[in-house]
Amino acid sequence: MRSLEIQVGERIARVELIGRKGSELKIKVDDKIYDADILMVERGVYSILHDGMSYNVELIATNGPKHYQVNTLFYSFNAEVVDAETKYLKSRKKIDDLEENIISSPMPGKVVKIMVKPGDQVKAGDTVVVVSAMKMESEYKVKNDRLIKEIKVKEGDTVSANQPLIIIE
Repeated sequence: MRSLEIQVGERIARVELIGRKGSELKIKVDDKIYDADILMVERGVYSILHDGMSYNVELIATNGPKHYQVNTLFYSFNAEVVDAETKYLKSRKKIDDLEENIISSPMPGKVVKIMVKPGDQVKAGDTVVVVSAMKMESEYKVKNDRLIKEIKVKEGDTVSANQPLIIIE
């Protein structure tokens, strides 16, 4: 069936819908299976019956469609649906934050075109290299006015994920 990951604080849980019959659901959270009756009683508010107990949960979308504030009777916390797009953006942000002077591709590919040479002064938004990966060409741009310090690859090179392509100052 369908599975996804939910992050609450530092914990990431894999949640999988195993079966459904009306409002009765069989859900696997990591390695534990739960049988619950879940009913949306109004937009964003759910009534959950599990093991003879009743729970009310409110989900409020916060920073986009994958971020929620979750409210129960006694607790409130933030949750995020972690899908492939979210993982990619987080890995890209880590690379951008940690290596702001290095331009690299997050996935393996082939260098199609290098638009600069060492010593070039480039403006924010200028494309410096084009990499083909998974049948798509991606342009890598500088975020601020920068100086090209070093070119670590040449056109036609096959590169691995996160391999430095261009060093900037």
